[in-house]
Amino acid sequence: MDNAATPDAPGNPFTQVPIEITISVGRARPLIRDLLRMKRETVLPLDRRVEDPVELFVGDKLIARGELIETEGGQLAVRLTEVIDLQNGL
Repeated sequence: MDNAATPDAPGNPFTQVPIEITISVGRARPLIRDLLRMKRETVLPLDRRVEDPVELFVGDKLIARGELIETEGGQLAVRLTEVIDLQNGL
């Protein structure tokens, strides 16, 4: 088997290309009038609870699910609980 064809092969230049992953914690559907009234300190309820899983996307493709955690340094992070099979590409 040719190692260059394997996605994680050392010679594959695409493994060094950074990508942006978007983490979705929920959605809000306010009325336009409520949106126009928003100001600092306004609370916008989402369609999920704090303990619900978050979704990870590359573009519009769902790639994983996980839970929000706080690292030792106080940074927000995601612990993956489910990873979508990406063998057929994004």
